Amino acid sequence: MMQDEMSDKMMDLVARRFRTLGEPFRLRILQQLETGEKAVGALVASLDGNQPNVSKHLTILHDAGLVSRRREGTSILYAISDPMVFRLCELVCKSEAKKSKREFEALSGAAPRKVRA
Repeated sequence: MMQDEMSDKMMDLVARRFRTLGEPFRLRILQQLETGEKAVGALVASLDGNQPNVSKHLTILHDAGLVSRRREGTSILYAISDPMVFRLCELVCKSEAKKSKREFEALSGAAPRKVRA
């Protein structure tokens, strides 16, 4: 729960961050970068994507401050610039897992068990 009231500017920034993370392909890119810096070509290959699409999403992630980029020779390398994004994803995943467990238990008639956070 949000402790302090957010300013309109802060709400806009938070909403922008969530919109950026609301695209599954961008989450896949971030997941690939979790293990370390990668060139665009390596991301294209590992994501089975095409270069223009991957580059478009990398630009959006870069503009949002989630990834950094640097040139090395003819390659552009991308890396995570805000590792907090993984903590956010972990929190959402745990929340969704709890929700799914409750829904399954409700459907199966099983008594709900306490789930630890």
